[in-house]
Amino acid sequence: MALRPTVWGVLLGVLSLPGVAAAHVEYVTEASERGDPVAFLVAALGDPVVVGALAAGAVAVIVSMAGYLWFQPFSADVRAFRRALSEYEEFLPWLFRLSLGLPMVGAGYAGYLFTPLVTDGATAVPVRPFGVAVGFLLLFGLATRAVALVALVTYVALLPIHPDFLFAFEYSAGLVAVLVVGSGRPSADHLLTRLSEDEDTVYSRIDPFYRRVAVPFDRWTEPYQRFVPTIVRVGMGAVFVYLALAEKLLAPEAALAVVDKYGLTTALAVPPELWVLGAAFTELFIGALLLVGFFTRAASAAAFAVFTTTLFALPDDPVLAHISLFGLVSALLVTGAGPFSVDMTSFLAPDEHGVPAD
Repeated sequence: MALRPTVWGVLLGVLSLPGVAAAHVEYVTEASERGDPVAFLVAALGDPVVVGALAAGAVAVIVSMAGYLWFQPFSADVRAFRRALSEYEEFLPWLFRLSLGLPMVGAGYAGYLFTPLVTDGATAVPVRPFGVAVGFLLLFGLATRAVALVALVTYVALLPIHPDFLFAFEYSAGLVAVLVVGSGRPSADHLLTRLSEDEDTVYSRIDPFYRRVAVPFDRWTEPYQRFVPTIVRVGMGAVFVYLALAEKLLAPEAALAVVDKYGLTTALAVPPELWVLGAAFTELFIGALLLVGFFTRAASAAAFAVFTTTLFALPDDPVLAHISLFGLVSALLVTGAGPFSVDMTSFLAPDEHGVPAD
């Protein structure tokens, strides 16, 4: 029997503590000191409480994953769950559009571009009209691929000028996904395409774009749509790894400032270093799982739990800046790992997209 490394909840129990601290540190604190990462690690790992807790968490996760692979409990439930998820695949383009369109509209009205760290006065782009226009067009599904291309080019072109865009790196993966899958349905593009294909309609005689460009391009991208889960998975994995390094391990003072600001050591009396390292190693672990495509749905569920815990625990962490993250990990729950993943190669899981193996 082929091993099926998709499990729900393997990671959730051990993430409850670090999940609260696994936020965008830059969004909730103005601490200017980043601290000495080497000195922080040496001091933290010299504390038996910190080392013991981290080791216990690591052992619990490894044992849980190994136990699942060995015993494969609830296999019928997993197959049924995948079948149910596969029924949502036709709505993935809509999910991608909502995941990017909603936060873009919100960012436009709030006056920032992609990330709250790049505000209206910090860039030459007219942030408010750009964000609102791109967001609404994505939500309506009108000229979807063209709008996604404009947004992606803007992101890539301004990244060297605004490296803080890396805190919203999921936009790059999401926009590439939209370029590949298109608008889907329901969308204005879908309606206009149907009108253009019907030769009896008035619109078909004046259509300047859909029948000549959009439909052929959609056929051209169809063979590449199977790689969309891989694109999203790698993008989300990179986000988690970057947040763990840039905001926690390489900036321990800023992360400790978050622990102090919200009184996390009062809520749970453990050393503040444990909060920081717990969050960092959790993000690194989830990111690594997503990058290689191992336990992809479980890692996505764990990521969803981390985001949810963060929003409830840190009241001033901006919700809008997390909608794209919620949406893209939700897409991975539907698609699974996709090609070039441990789930679909080493473990020979033909049902990764929801179709049960024989």
